[in-house]
Amino acid sequence: MKRGAVAGWDVTRPRVPSRTAGVSMAGFHSRGEGPIDVRVVPHPAITLVLEFGNGPLVVDTATGRQQRGNLVAGFLHNAMRVRGENIECLQVRLSPLVARTVLGTSPSDLDHTVVTLDDLWGKDATQLQEQLGETTSWHDRFALTEALLTCRAAKGPHADPRVAWAWNQIAATRGQARIEDLAAELGWSRKRLWSRFRSQIGLPPKRAARLVRFDHAAHRLATGESPARVAAESGYVDQSHLHRDVQTFTAVTPATMVTQPWLAVDDLAWTKPAAKAPAPA
Repeated sequence: MKRGAVAGWDVTRPRVPSRTAGVSMAGFHSRGEGPIDVRVVPHPAITLVLEFGNGPLVVDTATGRQQRGNLVAGFLHNAMRVRGENIECLQVRLSPLVARTVLGTSPSDLDHTVVTLDDLWGKDATQLQEQLGETTSWHDRFALTEALLTCRAAKGPHADPRVAWAWNQIAATRGQARIEDLAAELGWSRKRLWSRFRSQIGLPPKRAARLVRFDHAAHRLATGESPARVAAESGYVDQSHLHRDVQTFTAVTPATMVTQPWLAVDDLAWTKPAAKAPAPA
């Protein structure tokens, strides 16, 4: 296992990637230094939280709604608050290309919302939570979760290869791909690309590109790069454009955003090299 410690959390990651493409996992354990209270910035993935510790994990969304327990967070438009004490949970990030397959519902149904996993998986969610609680090693917890995800991925519907190509292009260019060029490459109208992309990915193409671009910029800012350089190299018109995007997604300024502890955890647990997008079928 790969381990780290950031902002009150012990973080554990699997040593090998998931067998299911587009799936990443990490385990989180609060270190007993008092209650955890952090902000979660939006991310271009669907997030599962499997909670099995002694204390409840509570999520306060930007709309004021509160959720706890096993949760699924769709594409967020604003930062949300995560708090609790004596928390132990396993977090799964799902690429939108595999989210519909694994979850059994379209990511579009989860846009800007947090729901309980029990609502989507029923007894599978309850059984997995019990098994994770009875297991003492992260290796076994990852293996249990991997087995269920693999089983569900084998049975669920898969994304249209052309839609998958468009998403991969957006991800590979860090949100700077021109949507008009993607539609032309596929031989589709913009309306057709919008409709198919929205129904399978969960976001319209331009919103997806904006979220991917923000995520890349946020991580560069977190490493200490200047906002001016990040804006210039990340596809923003100017620094004020970057500033507005950060405020839209996080409700804080770039200077404040990079001090938020969850961003550091996110960087520790999920950063990986960008994959090159394959040619369309």
